[in-house]
Amino acid sequence: MKSTILKGLLFSTILLFFACGESTDVVESGTYQGTVKEVEADKTEIYVTTSDDKTLELYFTENTSLTRAGNEVEFSELKEGQKVEVEVEKTGKRLDPISVKILE
Repeated sequence: MKSTILKGLLFSTILLFFACGESTDVVESGTYQGTVKEVEADKTEIYVTTSDDKTLELYFTENTSLTRAGNEVEFSELKEGQKVEVEVEKTGKRLDPISVKILE
């Protein structure tokens, strides 16, 4: 009985971990084009899927520039499904977005 309960708890924990975990990739510093997969407005964070199927997790900083058609825009302009160009700097295992351009 105790073993069955423990197995159930372990299975539930594993499912929760995979359901909540976002699989992301760390790439080299550079410029990448992709599609906004998810926008976390409360964290000023976006997930971008690149053309080579990598998922980039980007937390905006006060230095991140966000533009559309050459004009600075607010974070609220970002929507899932938009095409973007991101310039990132790799810092350890983290990617810092230098600039994000909304392409459409």
